[in-house]
Amino acid sequence: MRIKYNAPVVLTFTFISAAVLVLSLTLLPSLTKTWFVAPGRGHFFPQQVNSWVTLFTHVLGHANWNHFISNFAYILLIGPILEEHYGSFSLFLMMLVTAAVTGVLNTLLFSANLLGASGVVFMMILLASFTNFNKGEIPLTFILILILYLGRELLNSFMNDNISEFAHIAGGFCGSLFGFFRAPRR
Repeated sequence: MRIKYNAPVVLTFTFISAAVLVLSLTLLPSLTKTWFVAPGRGHFFPQQVNSWVTLFTHVLGHANWNHFISNFAYILLIGPILEEHYGSFSLFLMMLVTAAVTGVLNTLLFSANLLGASGVVFMMILLASFTNFNKGEIPLTFILILILYLGRELLNSFMNDNISEFAHIAGGFCGSLFGFFRAPRR
């Protein structure tokens, strides 16, 4: 028996995010804040390279190990199935688009900064409900996941916490759109 690097995009994403967290908690305490937090409204400076970079890289940064584990438990569970179903390059593009959408919308609409991969998690959750999708049909699993996960986020958005329910909702809609318009590889 040998260990196989079975989902290169998901595993590389996981290892890079873990490395960013380790470095931020040890040798480079300002790393996450500088390169892995998407700025909120009024904190985006077009002349600064890191303002542009963090619109994509915020999904690699996490506040602590609990935040990291809560995101990557889902990503490592769902991601390899999606990567096999859609292909590594397609999943990478979906993750990149989701990062950009959540980063840009956060910068335009909210004053709080954005940190973490939860938008990608919700993209994967909604996308996973499309794995047995046939043209002309809407999977009941998609409808139930939409109601349960996004409904919960809509309700939670009225609470005062440090969680960006909007990123969850935006990620979920990205996953829904990818599921409807992106045919899985056969």
